[in-house]
Amino acid sequence: MEAEAADAPPGGVEAALSCFSFNQDCTSLAIGTKAGYKLFSLSSVEQLDQVHGSNEIPDVYIVERLFSSSLVVVVSHTKPRQMNVYHFKKGTEICNYSYSSNILSIRLNRQRLLVCLEESIYIHNIKDMKLLKTLLDIPANPTGLCALSINHSNSYLAYPGSLTTGEIVLYDGNSLKTVCTIAAHEGTLAAITFNSSGSKLASASEKGTVIRVFSVPDGQKLYEFRRGMKRYVTISSLVFSMDSQFLCASSNTETVHIFKLEHLTTSRPEEASTWSGYMGKMLMAATNYLPAQVSDMMNQDRAFATGRLNFSGQKNICTLSTIQKLPRLLVASSDGHLYIYNLDPQDGGDCVLIKTHSLLGSGTTEENKENDLRPSLPQSYAATVARPSTSAASTVPGYSEDGGALRGEVIPEHEFATGPVCLDDENEFPPMRGTTY
Repeated sequence: MEAEAADAPPGGVEAALSCFSFNQDCTSLAIGTKAGYKLFSLSSVEQLDQVHGSNEIPDVYIVERLFSSSLVVVVSHTKPRQMNVYHFKKGTEICNYSYSSNILSIRLNRQRLLVCLEESIYIHNIKDMKLLKTLLDIPANPTGLCALSINHSNSYLAYPGSLTTGEIVLYDGNSLKTVCTIAAHEGTLAAITFNSSGSKLASASEKGTVIRVFSVPDGQKLYEFRRGMKRYVTISSLVFSMDSQFLCASSNTETVHIFKLEHLTTSRPEEASTWSGYMGKMLMAATNYLPAQVSDMMNQDRAFATGRLNFSGQKNICTLSTIQKLPRLLVASSDGHLYIYNLDPQDGGDCVLIKTHSLLGSGTTEENKENDLRPSLPQSYAATVARPSTSAASTVPGYSEDGGALRGEVIPEHEFATGPVCLDDENEFPPMRGTTY
């Protein structure tokens, strides 16, 4: 769920952010700029709280936070081959590693940390940062496309198996063995992502018209969604909701598509005697005699809901999250804004923009002021749902309001799967500083 923003997106809008990413459970947003990086809490709609900010490392193009812990991984254009791991609450560096070529992406869960280069992937044990495996025999991956299940009990990894086709390699990060390969698309892959339990894998090709969902670990196709037909697009992000009921896709267009993962129930026997039931059965039977491309199109599900952006051509990422007990669509863009929409989980339709935050300024925009003056529209759930209060969310013992560890305390042990908490103490790693691979 990370995006590296181009310096000058189409349309002449200069990118204010060099990168941006949501954490694994979509409770935090990290951004990288020419000056450094910032971390924000996503616990409130009306208020965007900055958890941490640092200007010690300039020109950051990768920043990843481990859930709501104090662990953050940073890569800078000044040293693109070096990964730095920090405990931001203590203001200390835990360790740093250098690699043979530029780091393109980093993925992490409570068990594993992956470093993706163009022609190799390094798999570390996150508790002691020991290098467990190096995948060297992978096809060239110039964008650093890869995905890691956030469920540490399986730690599945997915990456492109071909430079010319949409083949996906499914790899077990715990047993360190290849599970299977999935022929997902005819064209080159543009996006891959796991659901929160690691039981489903979604993918999109560079055409961006069809999104498919496969079961894990057997790789069987479960769903097929059509994002559009008239034009090819560049998929910016692809993400499941935490409950795996929805799948969200954003692109370089002005529309974010949300698909609902549900199978249509089969017709009841009495429906066959009705005209609609008879025609439905005839259409289904007719697909058996149509060309494969036509029959596939008829069986593809369309978007359940959409979010309309006021821009196109800018790099962006989306996610689906529950904030203050209501489902929201969140979109972060390279121009330095976070857009929050209400999502109707029952009827779908158009998501309603309810808040726009500036990630670089005061957090209030003219659009927000206009939205506050508009009368409520009674035609949809998303427009009529009451705005939540701005009171702080309840906190868990041992955590601050932003969800991280309290100042001066160690990262709670449950932030990791099992065993001792090693990454919280910089003294655990003196031999590994400056390690080169």
